[in-house]
Amino acid sequence: MISSTRVRAASKAALIHLSLSALVGLTAAAVVFGLWFPYPYRALAGGQHLFLVLVSVDVVCGPLLTAVLFSPFKSRREMALDLSLIALVQLGALVYGVHAISEARPVVAAFESDRLVAVSAAQIDPADLGQAPPDLRKLSWSGPVLIGTRAPKDGETFASVMMSVQGVEPSARPGWWQSYDQSRDQVKQRMKKLADLRAARDDGAQREIDAAAAKSGLPLPDLYYLPLTSQKMLDGWIVLLDSDGRIVGYAPVDGF
Repeated sequence: MISSTRVRAASKAALIHLSLSALVGLTAAAVVFGLWFPYPYRALAGGQHLFLVLVSVDVVCGPLLTAVLFSPFKSRREMALDLSLIALVQLGALVYGVHAISEARPVVAAFESDRLVAVSAAQIDPADLGQAPPDLRKLSWSGPVLIGTRAPKDGETFASVMMSVQGVEPSARPGWWQSYDQSRDQVKQRMKKLADLRAARDDGAQREIDAAAAKSGLPLPDLYYLPLTSQKMLDGWIVLLDSDGRIVGYAPVDGF
């Protein structure tokens, strides 16, 4: 009798806790996917995976601990202590998880050589931000900013190669950033006909391209593309461009 009473009470408490945790999870999802990882960056930059880990740990573990520890036969002081400890554990996991996700958020989508590269906050050395153009010295909290990258100046080529060998590409160097308009001529030289890519891909990829083209509102012959990459995904996405190099859509297709 005592056991069944405790189980019913603990189940009810865990259900309430689960509802509150789900509400917090939905709020976090709105921020993560609505601001930090807009389509298609949630898959490209790993935000979707990180968020699922956060939800599974935070939303599930808190109510589970409540179900294990809650008992109507404990004193108020004991229950308050137990629930406070659970709340602290859950809050700590939430803060750590949100921080990890915020570090993975893409802050710029930079044209680099022959592609667009999504660069995360964690890839940027804060000490280098002072070298960026004035309007790019604060990292975005509302999705990646579209930018270009400049060519190496005299005497920078060897140093640039060494930085790339160390994993720091021009797209992750604030001192190399410039406005997208300044790189637009290079974009127009490098972008390729989307129809040619479609012809070279299988039926599944063709359907994705057709859907993205239809969504763009432009006919297929008027569309171009560049590969869209990130540190976590070097292929698998393209960005659709109009004849002037403006982004008009995305498709989950290998652009190389």
